[in-house]
Amino acid sequence: MEQKTKIDSENGKQEIVITRDFDLPVALLFKAYIEPSIVEQWMGTKVLKLENKKHGGYQFETSDPKGNVVFQANGVIHEYIPNQKITRTFEMENSPFAVQLEFLEFETLTENTSRLKMHVVYKSTALRDQMLQLPFAQGINMAHNRLQDIVSKLK
Repeated sequence: MEQKTKIDSENGKQEIVITRDFDLPVALLFKAYIEPSIVEQWMGTKVLKLENKKHGGYQFETSDPKGNVVFQANGVIHEYIPNQKITRTFEMENSPFAVQLEFLEFETLTENTSRLKMHVVYKSTALRDQMLQLPFAQGINMAHNRLQDIVSKLK
């Protein structure tokens, strides 16, 4: 199956660029990133906090079937322009990965299609390369496929 979410990583750089075109109007794509109930569905995690504003914060948590917390992430939103841009930090708690900086840009392609471009900057090239060794590309493709499926039902 073709991976629709593309990940570009240039050797020797501490960044990656993730691009995905969606069959969704830009307002719905943006909504998928700011509405806690939608985020929970496509990310498969619980949203503990999501303050969609400049200097707002967010916190996500995933538990296993026994209730043990297996994933926690948090960050601060530095720039927030509805239907256009979110700039935020992203930190996975209890992991070897340092805080990363994410620039999310939402672009209208047509009335019913849009593009998400995520520019992610890591603390070092080694950390970026370590992230790319994980099933990162497969995971983000699965999440974006779920986003497309879930949000298309809201049209």
